[in-house]
Amino acid sequence: MTWKVDFSKEAFKFIEKQKITGKVIGEIKSFILKTKGEDISIDIKKLTGKWKDFYRIRKGKIRIIFTVNYESKRFYIEKVDFRGNIYK
Repeated sequence: MTWKVDFSKEAFKFIEKQKITGKVIGEIKSFILKTKGEDISIDIKKLTGKWKDFYRIRKGKIRIIFTVNYESKRFYIEKVDFRGNIYK
């Protein structure tokens, strides 16, 4: 079974505007490989507080906030934005 990636409307608009679809999907693929135990350099952090159960990937000035459902093999990308705007 392959993984599915869903985007919030806000995240999709940002990705399209910045033309970074390939980068975001590439980072998600790296996350999958990292969870399978491969040695990949990716900056991942499990968030707390308001963003409990979400993960954050940092790629330069861009932040990707998402959740993972391992049973159904689905990602839901909640927010993608620049560092200064993402947590507001």
